[in-house]
Amino acid sequence: MIEGILLGLKTALSFTNLFMVMMGCFIGTVIGMLPGLGPMTAIALMIPITYGFDPATGLILMAGVYYGAVFGGSTSSILINAPGIPGTVATTFDGYPMAQQGKAGKALAIAAYSSFAGGTIATIFLLIAAPMLSKVSLAFRSPDYFALMVLGLTAVSAFSAKGQFLKAIMMAVLGLMLATVGQDSLSDIPRFIFNSMSLADGISFILIAMAMFAMSEALMIIFRDKDPSKTSKAISFSKLGSIRLDKEERNKMLKTIPRSSVIGFLIGVLPGAGATIASFLAYGMERNFVNKEEKEKFGKGSVHGLAAPETANNAACSGAFVPLLTLGIPGSGTTAVMLGALLSFGIQPGPRLYMTNPEVFWSVIMSMYIGMVILLILNLPLIPYIARLLAVPRNYLVPLILFFSIAGIYLMSFNTFDIFLMIGLAVLACFLRLYNFPMPPLILAFVLGGMMEENLRRSLLISDGSFNFLWDRPLTAIIFSGTILLVSWQMYKSFKK
Repeated sequence: MIEGILLGLKTALSFTNLFMVMMGCFIGTVIGMLPGLGPMTAIALMIPITYGFDPATGLILMAGVYYGAVFGGSTSSILINAPGIPGTVATTFDGYPMAQQGKAGKALAIAAYSSFAGGTIATIFLLIAAPMLSKVSLAFRSPDYFALMVLGLTAVSAFSAKGQFLKAIMMAVLGLMLATVGQDSLSDIPRFIFNSMSLADGISFILIAMAMFAMSEALMIIFRDKDPSKTSKAISFSKLGSIRLDKEERNKMLKTIPRSSVIGFLIGVLPGAGATIASFLAYGMERNFVNKEEKEKFGKGSVHGLAAPETANNAACSGAFVPLLTLGIPGSGTTAVMLGALLSFGIQPGPRLYMTNPEVFWSVIMSMYIGMVILLILNLPLIPYIARLLAVPRNYLVPLILFFSIAGIYLMSFNTFDIFLMIGLAVLACFLRLYNFPMPPLILAFVLGGMMEENLRRSLLISDGSFNFLWDRPLTAIIFSGTILLVSWQMYKSFKK
């Protein structure tokens, strides 16, 4: 482990990678602040930029954007009661009331310190857990991987918004269907190309990511806003107040941060859970931990109520890298986008990443701690200035997103067909969003589609075409049982209503 840490530090502290960490943190913070955008949109926009980069450099940049967005999402939640990302919704419960009391500076400082502490503690957990899980996962075979991928897709669907399980499953199926377009990996026979040779190589992951997130988000801003030139709610940034915390406030944070970090990390490791569930769970559990007097302050500007979700959502970001790096299974839509980017670099995340590409494995982990330090330095002194970005008119923001999306796709392939396909998929994504269909299951299924098909075929060959492989191995049976339990639980909840 010591050799790995030193290798990671050497790679992460190179001038290029250090610059990428800083850029990722800054871009992520800015995008995280802007309500409606999120880390998936930001990372989707970064993919064309990272084309041709060293895999470690590209992943470091995208990881910086990821936790930077979660870090920065608290600013708009606290100042204007508009969560920059879903993971900071719980931050509004006590952050915005604190800002209304003239303690906006303190609220932002609590959020920054909590985010830093949660991310740092979770990175240490990641440092310990990831190599251990990598060694364990070497025992995995094709049936185990197939069962694990089915469980991951089911979990992402199960943990979708309330009442959206069926919609999430439908989106996962659509993602799997899109993944089958192009040449068959074994026979090289074209499938579902509709006599178009432009589809013979399949649909690019980058195209899917840009269409479903970046471009569709820009179009949704146009659809939702009657006046695209409007800015966010007016707020006096000159009256943020002091960012100094007194002894009592620091003591409250010291009690909250350790338990919220553990909760956030464990939830982040679970496929499909993510920062949003982690923040709500930490908030609810913290309310049960405090005394009666502090419990009454929740929702009115509680330090505990603000520190808990901010600690948990950043810890969950680090936790999400555990299944991504060790099993090659993304735990959320954001890490699914990152997995797709890694595959485009020619890197296969999984148990062998630890041995085949140790510089990628360790540099990402070490860069996360460096990124947390940079985010703390960046956010505290620059809060009044960065927060002014909340007032950027949407009619400037939308054309920029559309331009980078179209230019990025064209520069990747120099094929106008890809532009038209991206626009078509973006329009489809807008209609799906209008009817509240979740996007993460689709992108996750698309990324996993090829690997699922390969592992299924390999498993069927081993078992002579029988589906007995699902229960022949104890590990496969346990994983598949988890899938059945999740589906049964969701069906029970539906019938109970």
